[in-house]
Amino acid sequence: MKREKQPKRLRQMIQRYINSSPRAKSMVLINMTMIIFCTLFLAMIIYLMVFVSTSGVTLYNNSYNNRQELQYRYVIRGNIYSSDGEVLAETRIDENGNEIRYYPYGSMFAHAVGYAVNGRMGIEDYANYYLMHTGASLSERVSNDLENVKDPGYNVGSTLSVELQKVADDYLGMYNGAVIVSEAKTGRILVLLSHPDFNPGTIKEDWESITTVPGNSQLLNRATQGLYPPGSTFKIITALEYYRENPDSWQDYSYTCNGSITHDDYRVSCIYGTVHGELDLESSFARSCNSSFVNIGLSLNRNSWENTMNSLYFNRPIPTDMVAGSSSVYVGAGSTDYDIMQTSIGQGRTVMTPLHLNMITQAIANNGVMMKPYIIDEIVDEHGNIIRDFQPQSIGRVMTEDEADYLKNMMMAVVEYGTGRALITDAYTCAGKTGTAEFAEDINESHAWFTAFAPADDPEICVTIIIEKAGTGMEYAVPLAKRIFDAYFGV
Repeated sequence: MKREKQPKRLRQMIQRYINSSPRAKSMVLINMTMIIFCTLFLAMIIYLMVFVSTSGVTLYNNSYNNRQELQYRYVIRGNIYSSDGEVLAETRIDENGNEIRYYPYGSMFAHAVGYAVNGRMGIEDYANYYLMHTGASLSERVSNDLENVKDPGYNVGSTLSVELQKVADDYLGMYNGAVIVSEAKTGRILVLLSHPDFNPGTIKEDWESITTVPGNSQLLNRATQGLYPPGSTFKIITALEYYRENPDSWQDYSYTCNGSITHDDYRVSCIYGTVHGELDLESSFARSCNSSFVNIGLSLNRNSWENTMNSLYFNRPIPTDMVAGSSSVYVGAGSTDYDIMQTSIGQGRTVMTPLHLNMITQAIANNGVMMKPYIIDEIVDEHGNIIRDFQPQSIGRVMTEDEADYLKNMMMAVVEYGTGRALITDAYTCAGKTGTAEFAEDINESHAWFTAFAPADDPEICVTIIIEKAGTGMEYAVPLAKRIFDAYFGV
């Protein structure tokens, strides 16, 4: 029956092929093979053209691409500017005719702007393709070539604020740590600071001492790559999960704090052994009661909590073009009660980058929508023409508006009567969460955290701070945040 349904013309062709001579059969096979290979070759060419057109930057920056060396012969590296037009990096010619990469602010923008010798870092790396390509016209290139002058590379306009970066740099001083300031609604990075730092202008001369001294971590960008126990700032995530699991009864939560909590022979104390007394959920958060949050953590569904962590980009790369570490947390069906007790308060095996915490803070400020953090605003040619501009990009909704509003109110309580009271001012309202990440017996050796946004009712900027081995977040990180907010709002 199937043979009867076969088209008559096709049957005739098949029969003709069967009855044909060996030579004819060979010619048919050769023609078919040529057609197949031509098709594959054409597909490969199309794929290569698409790949080159969409991956030009990646191909150019590849360390095996010798075209970079050729570019240095004909193009002088472009400048990098702050958001207010200040030069952050430029190429100068010394008295011997040598090109020198100059950084007017020295170490202040070391990790944000980076360097362009002995490898690359920061904006010098992210924007390398543009800095080493020119917008000069053909006539300008010919003229420059005749005069033995290099073509000017594109200039890069960053999102960074000199004023705010200086405030953060001055206050952080000799402490190791990091500060990130971002716009709440866009994800633009206004401050990206990491200590200890280095002078990018002398990176070549200092390279050996920076890279060979044991324990020296000057090149580590703590703001994006530093992985720290988040301490009580992690109670934001614990509180979110409790709200999700108890949408109709979270207001009824109550706990009596006696300064510590013991479960299965494991004991967790509140900071300094403070007895907080009668607490509801808001006051537990505002006063950062460890005992209460351990009690909350033990009540949570571990599989559900794990899903919440995943939705907030724990245990996977965060979406950013910057080089960033991945925060990790261990919660799930296999977690022990001890794991949960420690995780509930941001201790144990939980680690976060300051950038990730800033992104979660930004999502709360932005009604639950997380934005992709970015540090480059635009690429312009020597005449000021915009070659490319970078627009805010939404990563997606990571929490509902109700959940974001709930967390916002919790964080406002921290400032109103909790551990962030030093931020109370008539000039603006603020919402935040302190953290004291303990990793030694001496609490004064703890990492001081604070993450916040302002104004609380219509957020404009988010500030995230970690100061290593300083003490409590309330005593050390909050005052720095206040200086940044004051500078931003002109107080």
